[in-house]
Parts: sequence; C-alpha cells; structure tokens
Amino acid sequence: MQTVKMVVTGPFSAGKTELIRSVSEIDVVSTERKLTDKAERTVKEATTVAMDFGRITVDEDLVLYLFGTPGQKRFDFMWEILSEGMLGFIVVVDSTRPETFREARSILETFRAYAPTPYVVAANKQDLEDAWEVEDVRNALRLDPKIKILPCVASDRDTVKTILLELLYSILEEMESGG
Repeated sequence: MQTVKMVVTGPFSAGKTELIRSVSEIDVVSTERKLTDKAERTVKEATTVAMDFGRITVDEDLVLYLFGTPGQKRFDFMWEILSEGMLGFIVVVDSTRPETFREARSILETFRAYAPTPYVVAANKQDLEDAWEVEDVRNALRLDPKIKILPCVASDRDTVKTILLELLYSILEEMESGG
C-alpha cells in the first residue's frame, strides 16, 4: 500500500476545507473555530486554526492523505509542519477575490521553498458570476505556462477529483523520472 501526502493551502476563506470535505471518504478531522470580529459580529462561520485532514482510497494500492492548512497568517507556523513529507500541494485561490491573489502567490512561493514538489493551482468558485477566468487568474498570479491551473468548485466532488488526479499524475511523473 502506497500513501501520498498532499497539502491543500491558500488564502483565508479560499475553499480549502470545503475541497477536502467534498472528496474525503472519512469525516474530515477539522480544527475549526468560530471567528468573530472586534464588534463580536460573526465574519465567517468557522476558520481552520491548525489543519484539516481527509483521506481518499484511490485503489487497493494507493491512498491519498489530504492536509489542509490554515489560511490566516497568524497560523502560518503550521505550514512548515504540515509540509513535512508532502509529495505535492494544491494552492486554492478564490477566483472572486482578486485582492487575495498576491497572498496566494506568496503562499505558493513559501511552499515551494519548503519542498520543490509538484503542485497545481485550483481557481475556486468558478460557478459564481464574478469569478475571474482561469487564464486571468494565471496571469494575475504570474504562473509559468507549464504550471497547471484548473477550474474548481470546491463543493463539487468531480472538479475536486480532477484536481487531485492532475496533482497525482505530476507526483507520479516526478517519481518515475527520479526527481
């Protein structure tokens, strides 16, 4: 049995937890806490403070372990810990929030520094009217044309499976080439 550790990262509220929940065969182990602003009005139902964990059995020989990172900077000490032993990572970007693209680029570069593993970018919330086109997101993130950036709806199991498979193919390619 081979296990593949993948990390799901990206800015706050990009859809990381939802992505893992939509494909995990186990109940996602989540460290979410209610988030409130200074005036005690709830900003977001919950935010990940340590990690999310999900599992997918691809076949009898292969299991994927998905580790979701917190998106808030104050929890970024968890990023390096979660990146240990990862064979690849996914950067989830909220296509409707271009103000988060610079942060997404910074997170991507941080994870590349932890480990030069294969990665893909998931342009999430493509089902929403104000979502940027995938190629526009690519340009805004200054991604090399070789980097895979894929349309995503984190709550849609099929689009998430496509993203995971693309990353898995890149990981297997790298393993075969001895990279």
